[in-house]
Amino acid sequence: MTLTLQIAAYAEWRSHLSANIGEFQAWLSDNDLSDAQTDLRLSQLLERLREDRLNVAFVAEFSRGKSELINAIFFADFGSRILPSSAGRTTMCPTELLYDPQKTPRIELLPIQTRAGNASVSDYRRYPEEWLLVPLAVESAEVMQEGLRHVSETIRVAPEEAGRLGFEVGGAAGELYRIGEDGLVEVPRWRHAVINFPHPLLKQGLVILDTPGLNAIGAEPELTLSLLPNAHAILFILAADTGVTQSDLTIWKEHIGAGGAGRRGRVVVLNKIDGQWDELKTLAEIEGEIDRQVASCASILNLPQRQIFPVSAQKGLVAKINGDEALLARSRLPTLEAALSGELIPAKQDIVRENTESEFVEVSLRVRGLLESRLAGLREQLTELTELRGKNKGVVEYMMGKVRAEKVEFESGLQRYYAVRSVFSSLTNNLFGHLGLDALRQLTQETRTAMVEANFSTTLSEAMGNFFGRSRYALARSAGEIGEIRTMMEAVYKKFSVEHGLKLGTPAGFSLLRYEKDLDRLEAWCNTHLNSMRSLLTTDKKNLTHKFFEEVALQVRRAFERANKDAETWLRAIMAPMETQVREHQIQLKRRLESIKRIHQATETLEDRIHELEGVDRDLLQQIHALEDVVGRVRELLMPPEARRRAA
Repeated sequence: MTLTLQIAAYAEWRSHLSANIGEFQAWLSDNDLSDAQTDLRLSQLLERLREDRLNVAFVAEFSRGKSELINAIFFADFGSRILPSSAGRTTMCPTELLYDPQKTPRIELLPIQTRAGNASVSDYRRYPEEWLLVPLAVESAEVMQEGLRHVSETIRVAPEEAGRLGFEVGGAAGELYRIGEDGLVEVPRWRHAVINFPHPLLKQGLVILDTPGLNAIGAEPELTLSLLPNAHAILFILAADTGVTQSDLTIWKEHIGAGGAGRRGRVVVLNKIDGQWDELKTLAEIEGEIDRQVASCASILNLPQRQIFPVSAQKGLVAKINGDEALLARSRLPTLEAALSGELIPAKQDIVRENTESEFVEVSLRVRGLLESRLAGLREQLTELTELRGKNKGVVEYMMGKVRAEKVEFESGLQRYYAVRSVFSSLTNNLFGHLGLDALRQLTQETRTAMVEANFSTTLSEAMGNFFGRSRYALARSAGEIGEIRTMMEAVYKKFSVEHGLKLGTPAGFSLLRYEKDLDRLEAWCNTHLNSMRSLLTTDKKNLTHKFFEEVALQVRRAFERANKDAETWLRAIMAPMETQVREHQIQLKRRLESIKRIHQATETLEDRIHELEGVDRDLLQQIHALEDVVGRVRELLMPPEARRRAA
């Protein structure tokens, strides 16, 4: 299956999954089986599926053919180049290609001058007035091409201004940003570009990130801390005519390959192999030369050769436009696309499947427990009433007294429940005291001040180390509170299950490990890049320190925000079964007592009441079967393809 078809199939699977979960949510509402917590969790699950994106990043130095490769893989159907692609630097700023149906087709451009402040690109996304909007005429490929050339625009500024904007200015001919004869430096006009384009694949949730080289990656920490780590696939492009240069190696070691060669979704593309297509050489000689280049790249990058894909993006694009199958095969582009479709989509689907399954299964089991609890309570009533057949009034009074005693005993147990609620509330306050954002804001301000005042690189390291140490300590304290809450709820669940027959099972678990891993990743990034910050001692230290730290602090804050949100969801989830079961048990006890009272007062016959309850019993069984059916359809969609094929 081609990459395009694979993405389409994934989008269709996600759509079917959303539809079935939506059907489940509606069924719960129609059958009075939903509550505020259940409805909220399912709504959040559906929202995550609707907002799901497939992020593919293209990373390389200038003139490696990134834009041409994007054109060849995704836009050949347009019959021409969509993204600008020519000799030299065409992508001057990080560029995202996506589709947002709430916006018109357009290019959003953030001026490079915004780098002078401390705000990140993420901050500026909240202020659309700071971006230049350029309409995109999607009806004409030529007009669209012209519009997209905006991402290549440059401006000339004084060297001091270039340095202030984060560009490393040098005088040597080999330097990327050097002073021209006019005394000025040519720099990108834009800091970031977002292209909203109604391409079929983009409509299905594909997001393409095109990065313009090492200098841009280093100057925008957001790229390495957020955008690249969140990419489901990163294509690292080398040029066959240059091999692995020193700047290529720096990008690979610091920004892509740091997680180890085993990281999924990391693909190396050796582009421009058509440069080896020498008519004076045999095909075998050409293939041998390409194989040697692949082996050399694999050795330098410490990768197996199977992870390096030699291609000619330019010839692949031409072949697709002209329908030249022989040229397409020789470009080797289909081999790369097959690797992407065989790894990228299944890996992404596995992530969505696992996240959805854990949430959905928990909700469905809770609903199943509620129905089973209702059925058990009903059958207890039926048993009691059936045993009253042929019995005298004294026996009825005895049964009524027995149920009253159960009710009193349960209400006495409720005092423990209310006490648990009080302790639960106290522990929850403690938890959010540690996870709370107020303490993090204070810590961030203290660290910011310490870094600005630092005179030595060791002081910078100490300030950052203290920042991460205290952040990690807050997570550790929070983990302790979580453990205490779960232990308490486990004991309460067990007690109420034994004493009152409630079907509570085991309380849901919750771990802060993923947020600890986030801190580990961020701290590792800082430790790597603090070494390069020695230049802060001789350049604009204050400005660069701010740029460095603000993005780190932003990412830590986001990790804590996610932890807060997930903790809130877990706290509601761990208390909800208890609340539901207590409420159900109260209702069942009340109904049992009322049934026996009515029979005692002869307001209805015993047989009529038994017949009525038997009808309710049948209805409950039908609900359980219907639940199994709707849950089964979702569970089938969540099965791995191999398991689904075996089941079929």
